[in-house]
Amino acid sequence: MTSDNRVVSCERIVDAAAERIFALIADPAAQPSWDGNDNLGVAAGGQRVRGVGDVFVMTLTLGVDRENHVVEFEEGRRIAWRPAEPGGTPPGHLWRWELMPREDGTTLVRHTYDWTELTDPTRFERARATTAERLAASVDRLTALVTGDDRTPSAAGPDA
Repeated sequence: MTSDNRVVSCERIVDAAAERIFALIADPAAQPSWDGNDNLGVAAGGQRVRGVGDVFVMTLTLGVDRENHVVEFEEGRRIAWRPAEPGGTPPGHLWRWELMPREDGTTLVRHTYDWTELTDPTRFERARATTAERLAASVDRLTALVTGDDRTPSAAGPDA
């Protein structure tokens, strides 16, 4: 992967049902507990995402708020949002989670960061720093929460 790769992702099999995993992703108040970028500070309860068009507010660790505009949603399977400054237009980057239940009760979890449409050059350095390894850290932390096993190995890498 080069630093110019504007779509990074990781995936792994998680020993938990998709619905259980999705519940933690779709609840903004839970997101800071599994954020591998250590960027999310806190979100108020009661913002559970229910569909495209929803907007949830997250306070970052730097103390600034972001409105996250949900642009993809399929209950228990897929969710994606575009962050923006409060009252602003999203500058073009996207966070996506896809969950694919498997017959054995496990779930293939894919986490993607896509900045192909990012229009604000002041955000490019931060976008480049969002690597597959950081995405894998989020997947690992999420896995530990749903399985109760904090020894979960990383599945880092874009195709891991």
